[in-house]
Amino acid sequence: MIIKILRRYAFLCILVGALATAAAQEKSEPTDRAKSQQARSESEQNPSAARPGPAQRYPRYLLRSSDVLQLTFSISPEFDQIVTVQPDGYISLRGVGELQVAGKSVPELTEALRKAYGQFLHEPLISVELKDFEKPYFIAGGQFSKPGKYELRGDTTVTEAVSIAGGFTEKAKHSDVVLYRRVPSGWVQAKRLNIKLMLASRDLSEDLHLQSGDLIYVPQNSISKIRQFIPNPGLGAGFTIP
Repeated sequence: MIIKILRRYAFLCILVGALATAAAQEKSEPTDRAKSQQARSESEQNPSAARPGPAQRYPRYLLRSSDVLQLTFSISPEFDQIVTVQPDGYISLRGVGELQVAGKSVPELTEALRKAYGQFLHEPLISVELKDFEKPYFIAGGQFSKPGKYELRGDTTVTEAVSIAGGFTEKAKHSDVVLYRRVPSGWVQAKRLNIKLMLASRDLSEDLHLQSGDLIYVPQNSISKIRQFIPNPGLGAGFTIP
């Protein structure tokens, strides 16, 4: 008798719990639906907020140390000068002094020069010409057939850079390629790429375009790491032959 009562009590507890759960779900559904509709409405009103902006495909060259610049003043030629970016990123300007330029593009530098010389010249007309600079390059490291530093000529993608560096070795883990890129703030961005999947699916939509200074690193796959410890049947029971 007692067992039957306990069973009925347990059944009632389960039933009450199920009803409470269903009620809570019904109560939360309108709220979730409202939030979903609100988010959809906001995305329709502002499409740019619903998707990330496109990456800059053709970025401006950013000045760095050892770059040589020719500054020409159309109206005040006495300020014409050729300057070299110092290792600390500064240039020494006639009549102005030190100016930090590393990390700036040529248009940004031109505007900074106009502000600096505008303190004592009336609307100066200044043109900046990059006379000498480090040629664009990329570095192929890790499991490439021909790792090294390569000149970056024209618009080049990661898969094209792999071909330039001689392709992958048999030890390469080409499903986990890493692209390292320095950003103006001084940080380094890292992007993982599955080159194996790209080529197998014939989909290069994620094939990134390189920028000067990019490093492409290909790690070693796991099989090649343990292969050296696997006995070779042709050499006996796994002993190393001196």
